Amino acid sequence: MRIFKQIMIIGAVTFLGEMCNLVLPLPVPASVYGMVFLFLALQTGVIKLSQVEDTADFLVAVMPVMFVAPCVSLMDSLAGVLDSIPALVLICLLTTVTTMSVTGVIAERIICRTKKEKQKESSKNKKLKDKKEVA
Repeated sequence: MRIFKQIMIIGAVTFLGEMCNLVLPLPVPASVYGMVFLFLALQTGVIKLSQVEDTADFLVAVMPVMFVAPCVSLMDSLAGVLDSIPALVLICLLTTVTTMSVTGVIAERIICRTKKEKQKESSKNKKLKDKKEVA
């Protein structure tokens, strides 16, 4: 019953993403809307991680199987893709470098922010401790 409930929650978020895709005139896939809604629901606590964790883990585990059909289809049309290989390689390299750079910058900022917050907290605790010792 727990798995069924988790599937229903993920299905409802997916359905909400599909509805937004139909209503909004933006070139955004429905799955992206669904992921954004799920992220926001998890961040705000509307949905707890434990409410979807088991099913989400299963879906991530079987994700490679979902790519078999597109890969086979791509192999069937290999002749048409051969002309585009240099452009595809260039795109892959550029997007990889961009993704790694952006991820690195964001991770660095998060680490710096966390360190600053810890330093503020430790200095605040030290001041409180000093006040208690003076009193």
